[in-house]
Amino acid sequence: MSDSYVLEAQLRERTGKGASREYRRNSMVPAVIYGDKKDPVSIVLPYKELSMKLHGGGFMNTIATIKVDGDEYRVLPKDYQLEPVRDFILHVDFLRVSKNTIVTVEIPVHFENEETCPGLKSGGVLNVVRFAVEVNCPADAIPDSFTIDLAPFELGDSINISSVTLPEGVEPTITDRDFTIATIASPAGLKSDEEEEEGAPEAPETEVIGEEKEEGGEEEE
Repeated sequence: MSDSYVLEAQLRERTGKGASREYRRNSMVPAVIYGDKKDPVSIVLPYKELSMKLHGGGFMNTIATIKVDGDEYRVLPKDYQLEPVRDFILHVDFLRVSKNTIVTVEIPVHFENEETCPGLKSGGVLNVVRFAVEVNCPADAIPDSFTIDLAPFELGDSINISSVTLPEGVEPTITDRDFTIATIASPAGLKSDEEEEEGAPEAPETEVIGEEKEEGGEEEE
């Protein structure tokens, strides 16, 4: 699990679009803390510090402590909104968490030992179907990532969720099938050539029409 971090915030005295625009002009980002069967808390956060955390990686999977007027809230980011043109942070939603809180998060998938993978060494291509896997897990035990060892996989193999060793308490949200994360596929050019050869029709036999026999072919006078 990524290291937790602390953000200093202020209570929002005013809400609404006009107030939010004013906060943003003053380099503050409106946000809300909700969940845990408690009333939501409307806050504003310094844009610079929040932007560094959001763009630093692992933002959505890292527990944070937000300090507001002497109170501390342990939270997990659940959603954020960006201005579509400038990528400016408009708003963030935080979920209160405790050690017993179960959260739904997307965990990135990493691959190792590509250089020793038999399927890749024989010319195959790693075709990634899912770059992240959505799981339910305790808020205090969110994995940083899932690492898949490619060393055993041959050309044509599928790498499914069953190939991932999940930590205790971590379960994929898809439970009705052994879903695919990646495959070791044939290169597109090679596959196309093979299919073309297999699907090519056989050349038809041609009938050679020869010249008529001349014997006995003379006309009677």
